[in-house]
Amino acid sequence: MNGMHRKRPILRSAGAVVAGVFVGVLLSLGTDSLLRAIGTFPALGESVADYQLALATVYRTVYGIASSYVTAWLAPSRPMTHALVLGFLGLAANVLGTVSTWNKGPAFGPHWYPVALIVLALPTAWIGGRLFLLRHAARGAG
Repeated sequence: MNGMHRKRPILRSAGAVVAGVFVGVLLSLGTDSLLRAIGTFPALGESVADYQLALATVYRTVYGIASSYVTAWLAPSRPMTHALVLGFLGLAANVLGTVSTWNKGPAFGPHWYPVALIVLALPTAWIGGRLFLLRHAARGAG
């Protein structure tokens, strides 16, 4: 029985992080698809303008905060740690994406965009975790 109780927090921790990944990816890809469908973004493989990438940076930042909040909310303990784990996963994914597409052509946009995603990965995770902690503390005080 003791082994069963130890496994549950690990599974809940992993589930919280996976849920955060799912939320972030679903929102990002869904918004990308919507913006392509309405003509705000070009079709896949075509060049993307700086203003379009700036828009993508803004909503991906908001979604990073939201997904980290969800991860912190679902975490069985240490919500900020869970949010930051999600941030480190996002950082790793962004670094891998940047390295693999660095000089692959205009379809991948200017270099500032993937660098911005790398730079923002951990701050957005921290903000999402912090927002959860502030809301949780406010609920406990009220």
